[in-house]
Amino acid sequence: MEALLRAGVRLLEGRSPSPRLDAEVLLAHALGWGRAALFSRRDEPLTAEQAARCLELLAARQSGRPVAHLTGRREFWSLALDVTPDVLTPRPDTETLVERALERIPAGAGSRVLDLGTGSGAVALAIAAERPAAAVTATDASPAALAVAAGNARRLGLARVAFSAGDWLDAVPGATFDTIVSNPPYLADADWAGTDPELDFEPRAALAAGPDGLDALRRIVAAAPAHLAPGGWLLLEHGATQGPAVRALLAAAGFTGVVTTPDLAGLPRVTEGRRP
Repeated sequence: MEALLRAGVRLLEGRSPSPRLDAEVLLAHALGWGRAALFSRRDEPLTAEQAARCLELLAARQSGRPVAHLTGRREFWSLALDVTPDVLTPRPDTETLVERALERIPAGAGSRVLDLGTGSGAVALAIAAERPAAAVTATDASPAALAVAAGNARRLGLARVAFSAGDWLDAVPGATFDTIVSNPPYLADADWAGTDPELDFEPRAALAAGPDGLDALRRIVAAAPAHLAPGGWLLLEHGATQGPAVRALLAAAGFTGVVTTPDLAGLPRVTEGRRP
């Protein structure tokens, strides 16, 4: 067991930013053990079938496949989410979007919250878990993604979250909300290749957004005022260099109090504005 773990780390070095962690997670998953068991049982011999399964997962990770796709799970905001190739794997940076949204959604109040492009449901479900009095609606243009999100909601006991299929705000015609959040695609088309080898295994529609990466953000900002109650907030995740452009979009659309918040790495990540 110990030798296989060391071999897995060597195999993933240079292919993963966290080779040790990835090897531990994949071996524990392959064996049906908790990660702690990798050490308490490290001298235990493996069967040929167990070793083959471990090597299969390590090879898939070496090829660039995300760990979450190989295990079928990803933790986000302490929620264990099912993840498939139909949805973007939730990133830690997106927890900044949840943090900012919670600052705008009063605890105990029946706020109406909309998550656009929900994917796995990560943002919508994190907000629903923290604000049980809020009425949360999550949308996505992909029926397959909505099925993953709805399944996560049921499994986590958050079935009160509503789901609606459609392209951005077209999914909620005539509806208004107190808070709208979104982690839309924001990679420029030319930046797709070489940005991250894992992206080749994720849905391009959830990541790429035109020549400058702002196509989805423009559509959301333009349509949001008609779906926000007076005083309502729009919060948007974006690329690290897109803060000035997103602030300009919000200001041009009449939003006030526009501000950008950095992520855990200190990079500008979430911009928000208020409808007067």
